[in-house]
Amino acid sequence: MYKKLLLTVAALLAAINLAWAQVDVNKADAAALDGIRGLGPAKTKAILEERKKGEFKDWADLESRVKGIGEKSAARLSEAGLQVNGKSKDGAPAKTAK
Repeated sequence: MYKKLLLTVAALLAAINLAWAQVDVNKADAAALDGIRGLGPAKTKAILEERKKGEFKDWADLESRVKGIGEKSAARLSEAGLQVNGKSKDGAPAKTAK
């Protein structure tokens, strides 16, 4: 009984840590990008297609190259854990691991 409870708690904690993980747009695969709140399959596909042309230099580069990602949506994505070259968007509250 205790083993099952411990295993369940460990699995729950692992899932929570994944939810708070930072995801770099230049390194993430489709599954990791889809895990960001605000990104769906279509936007993820657009990001991956644009990334084939070269890595994103910064947030402004991401916003200019991916249709549908503007200043406000970029701030929300940053808040949800998306990063460009390991950096959150300036002015967006950074998501911290708990």
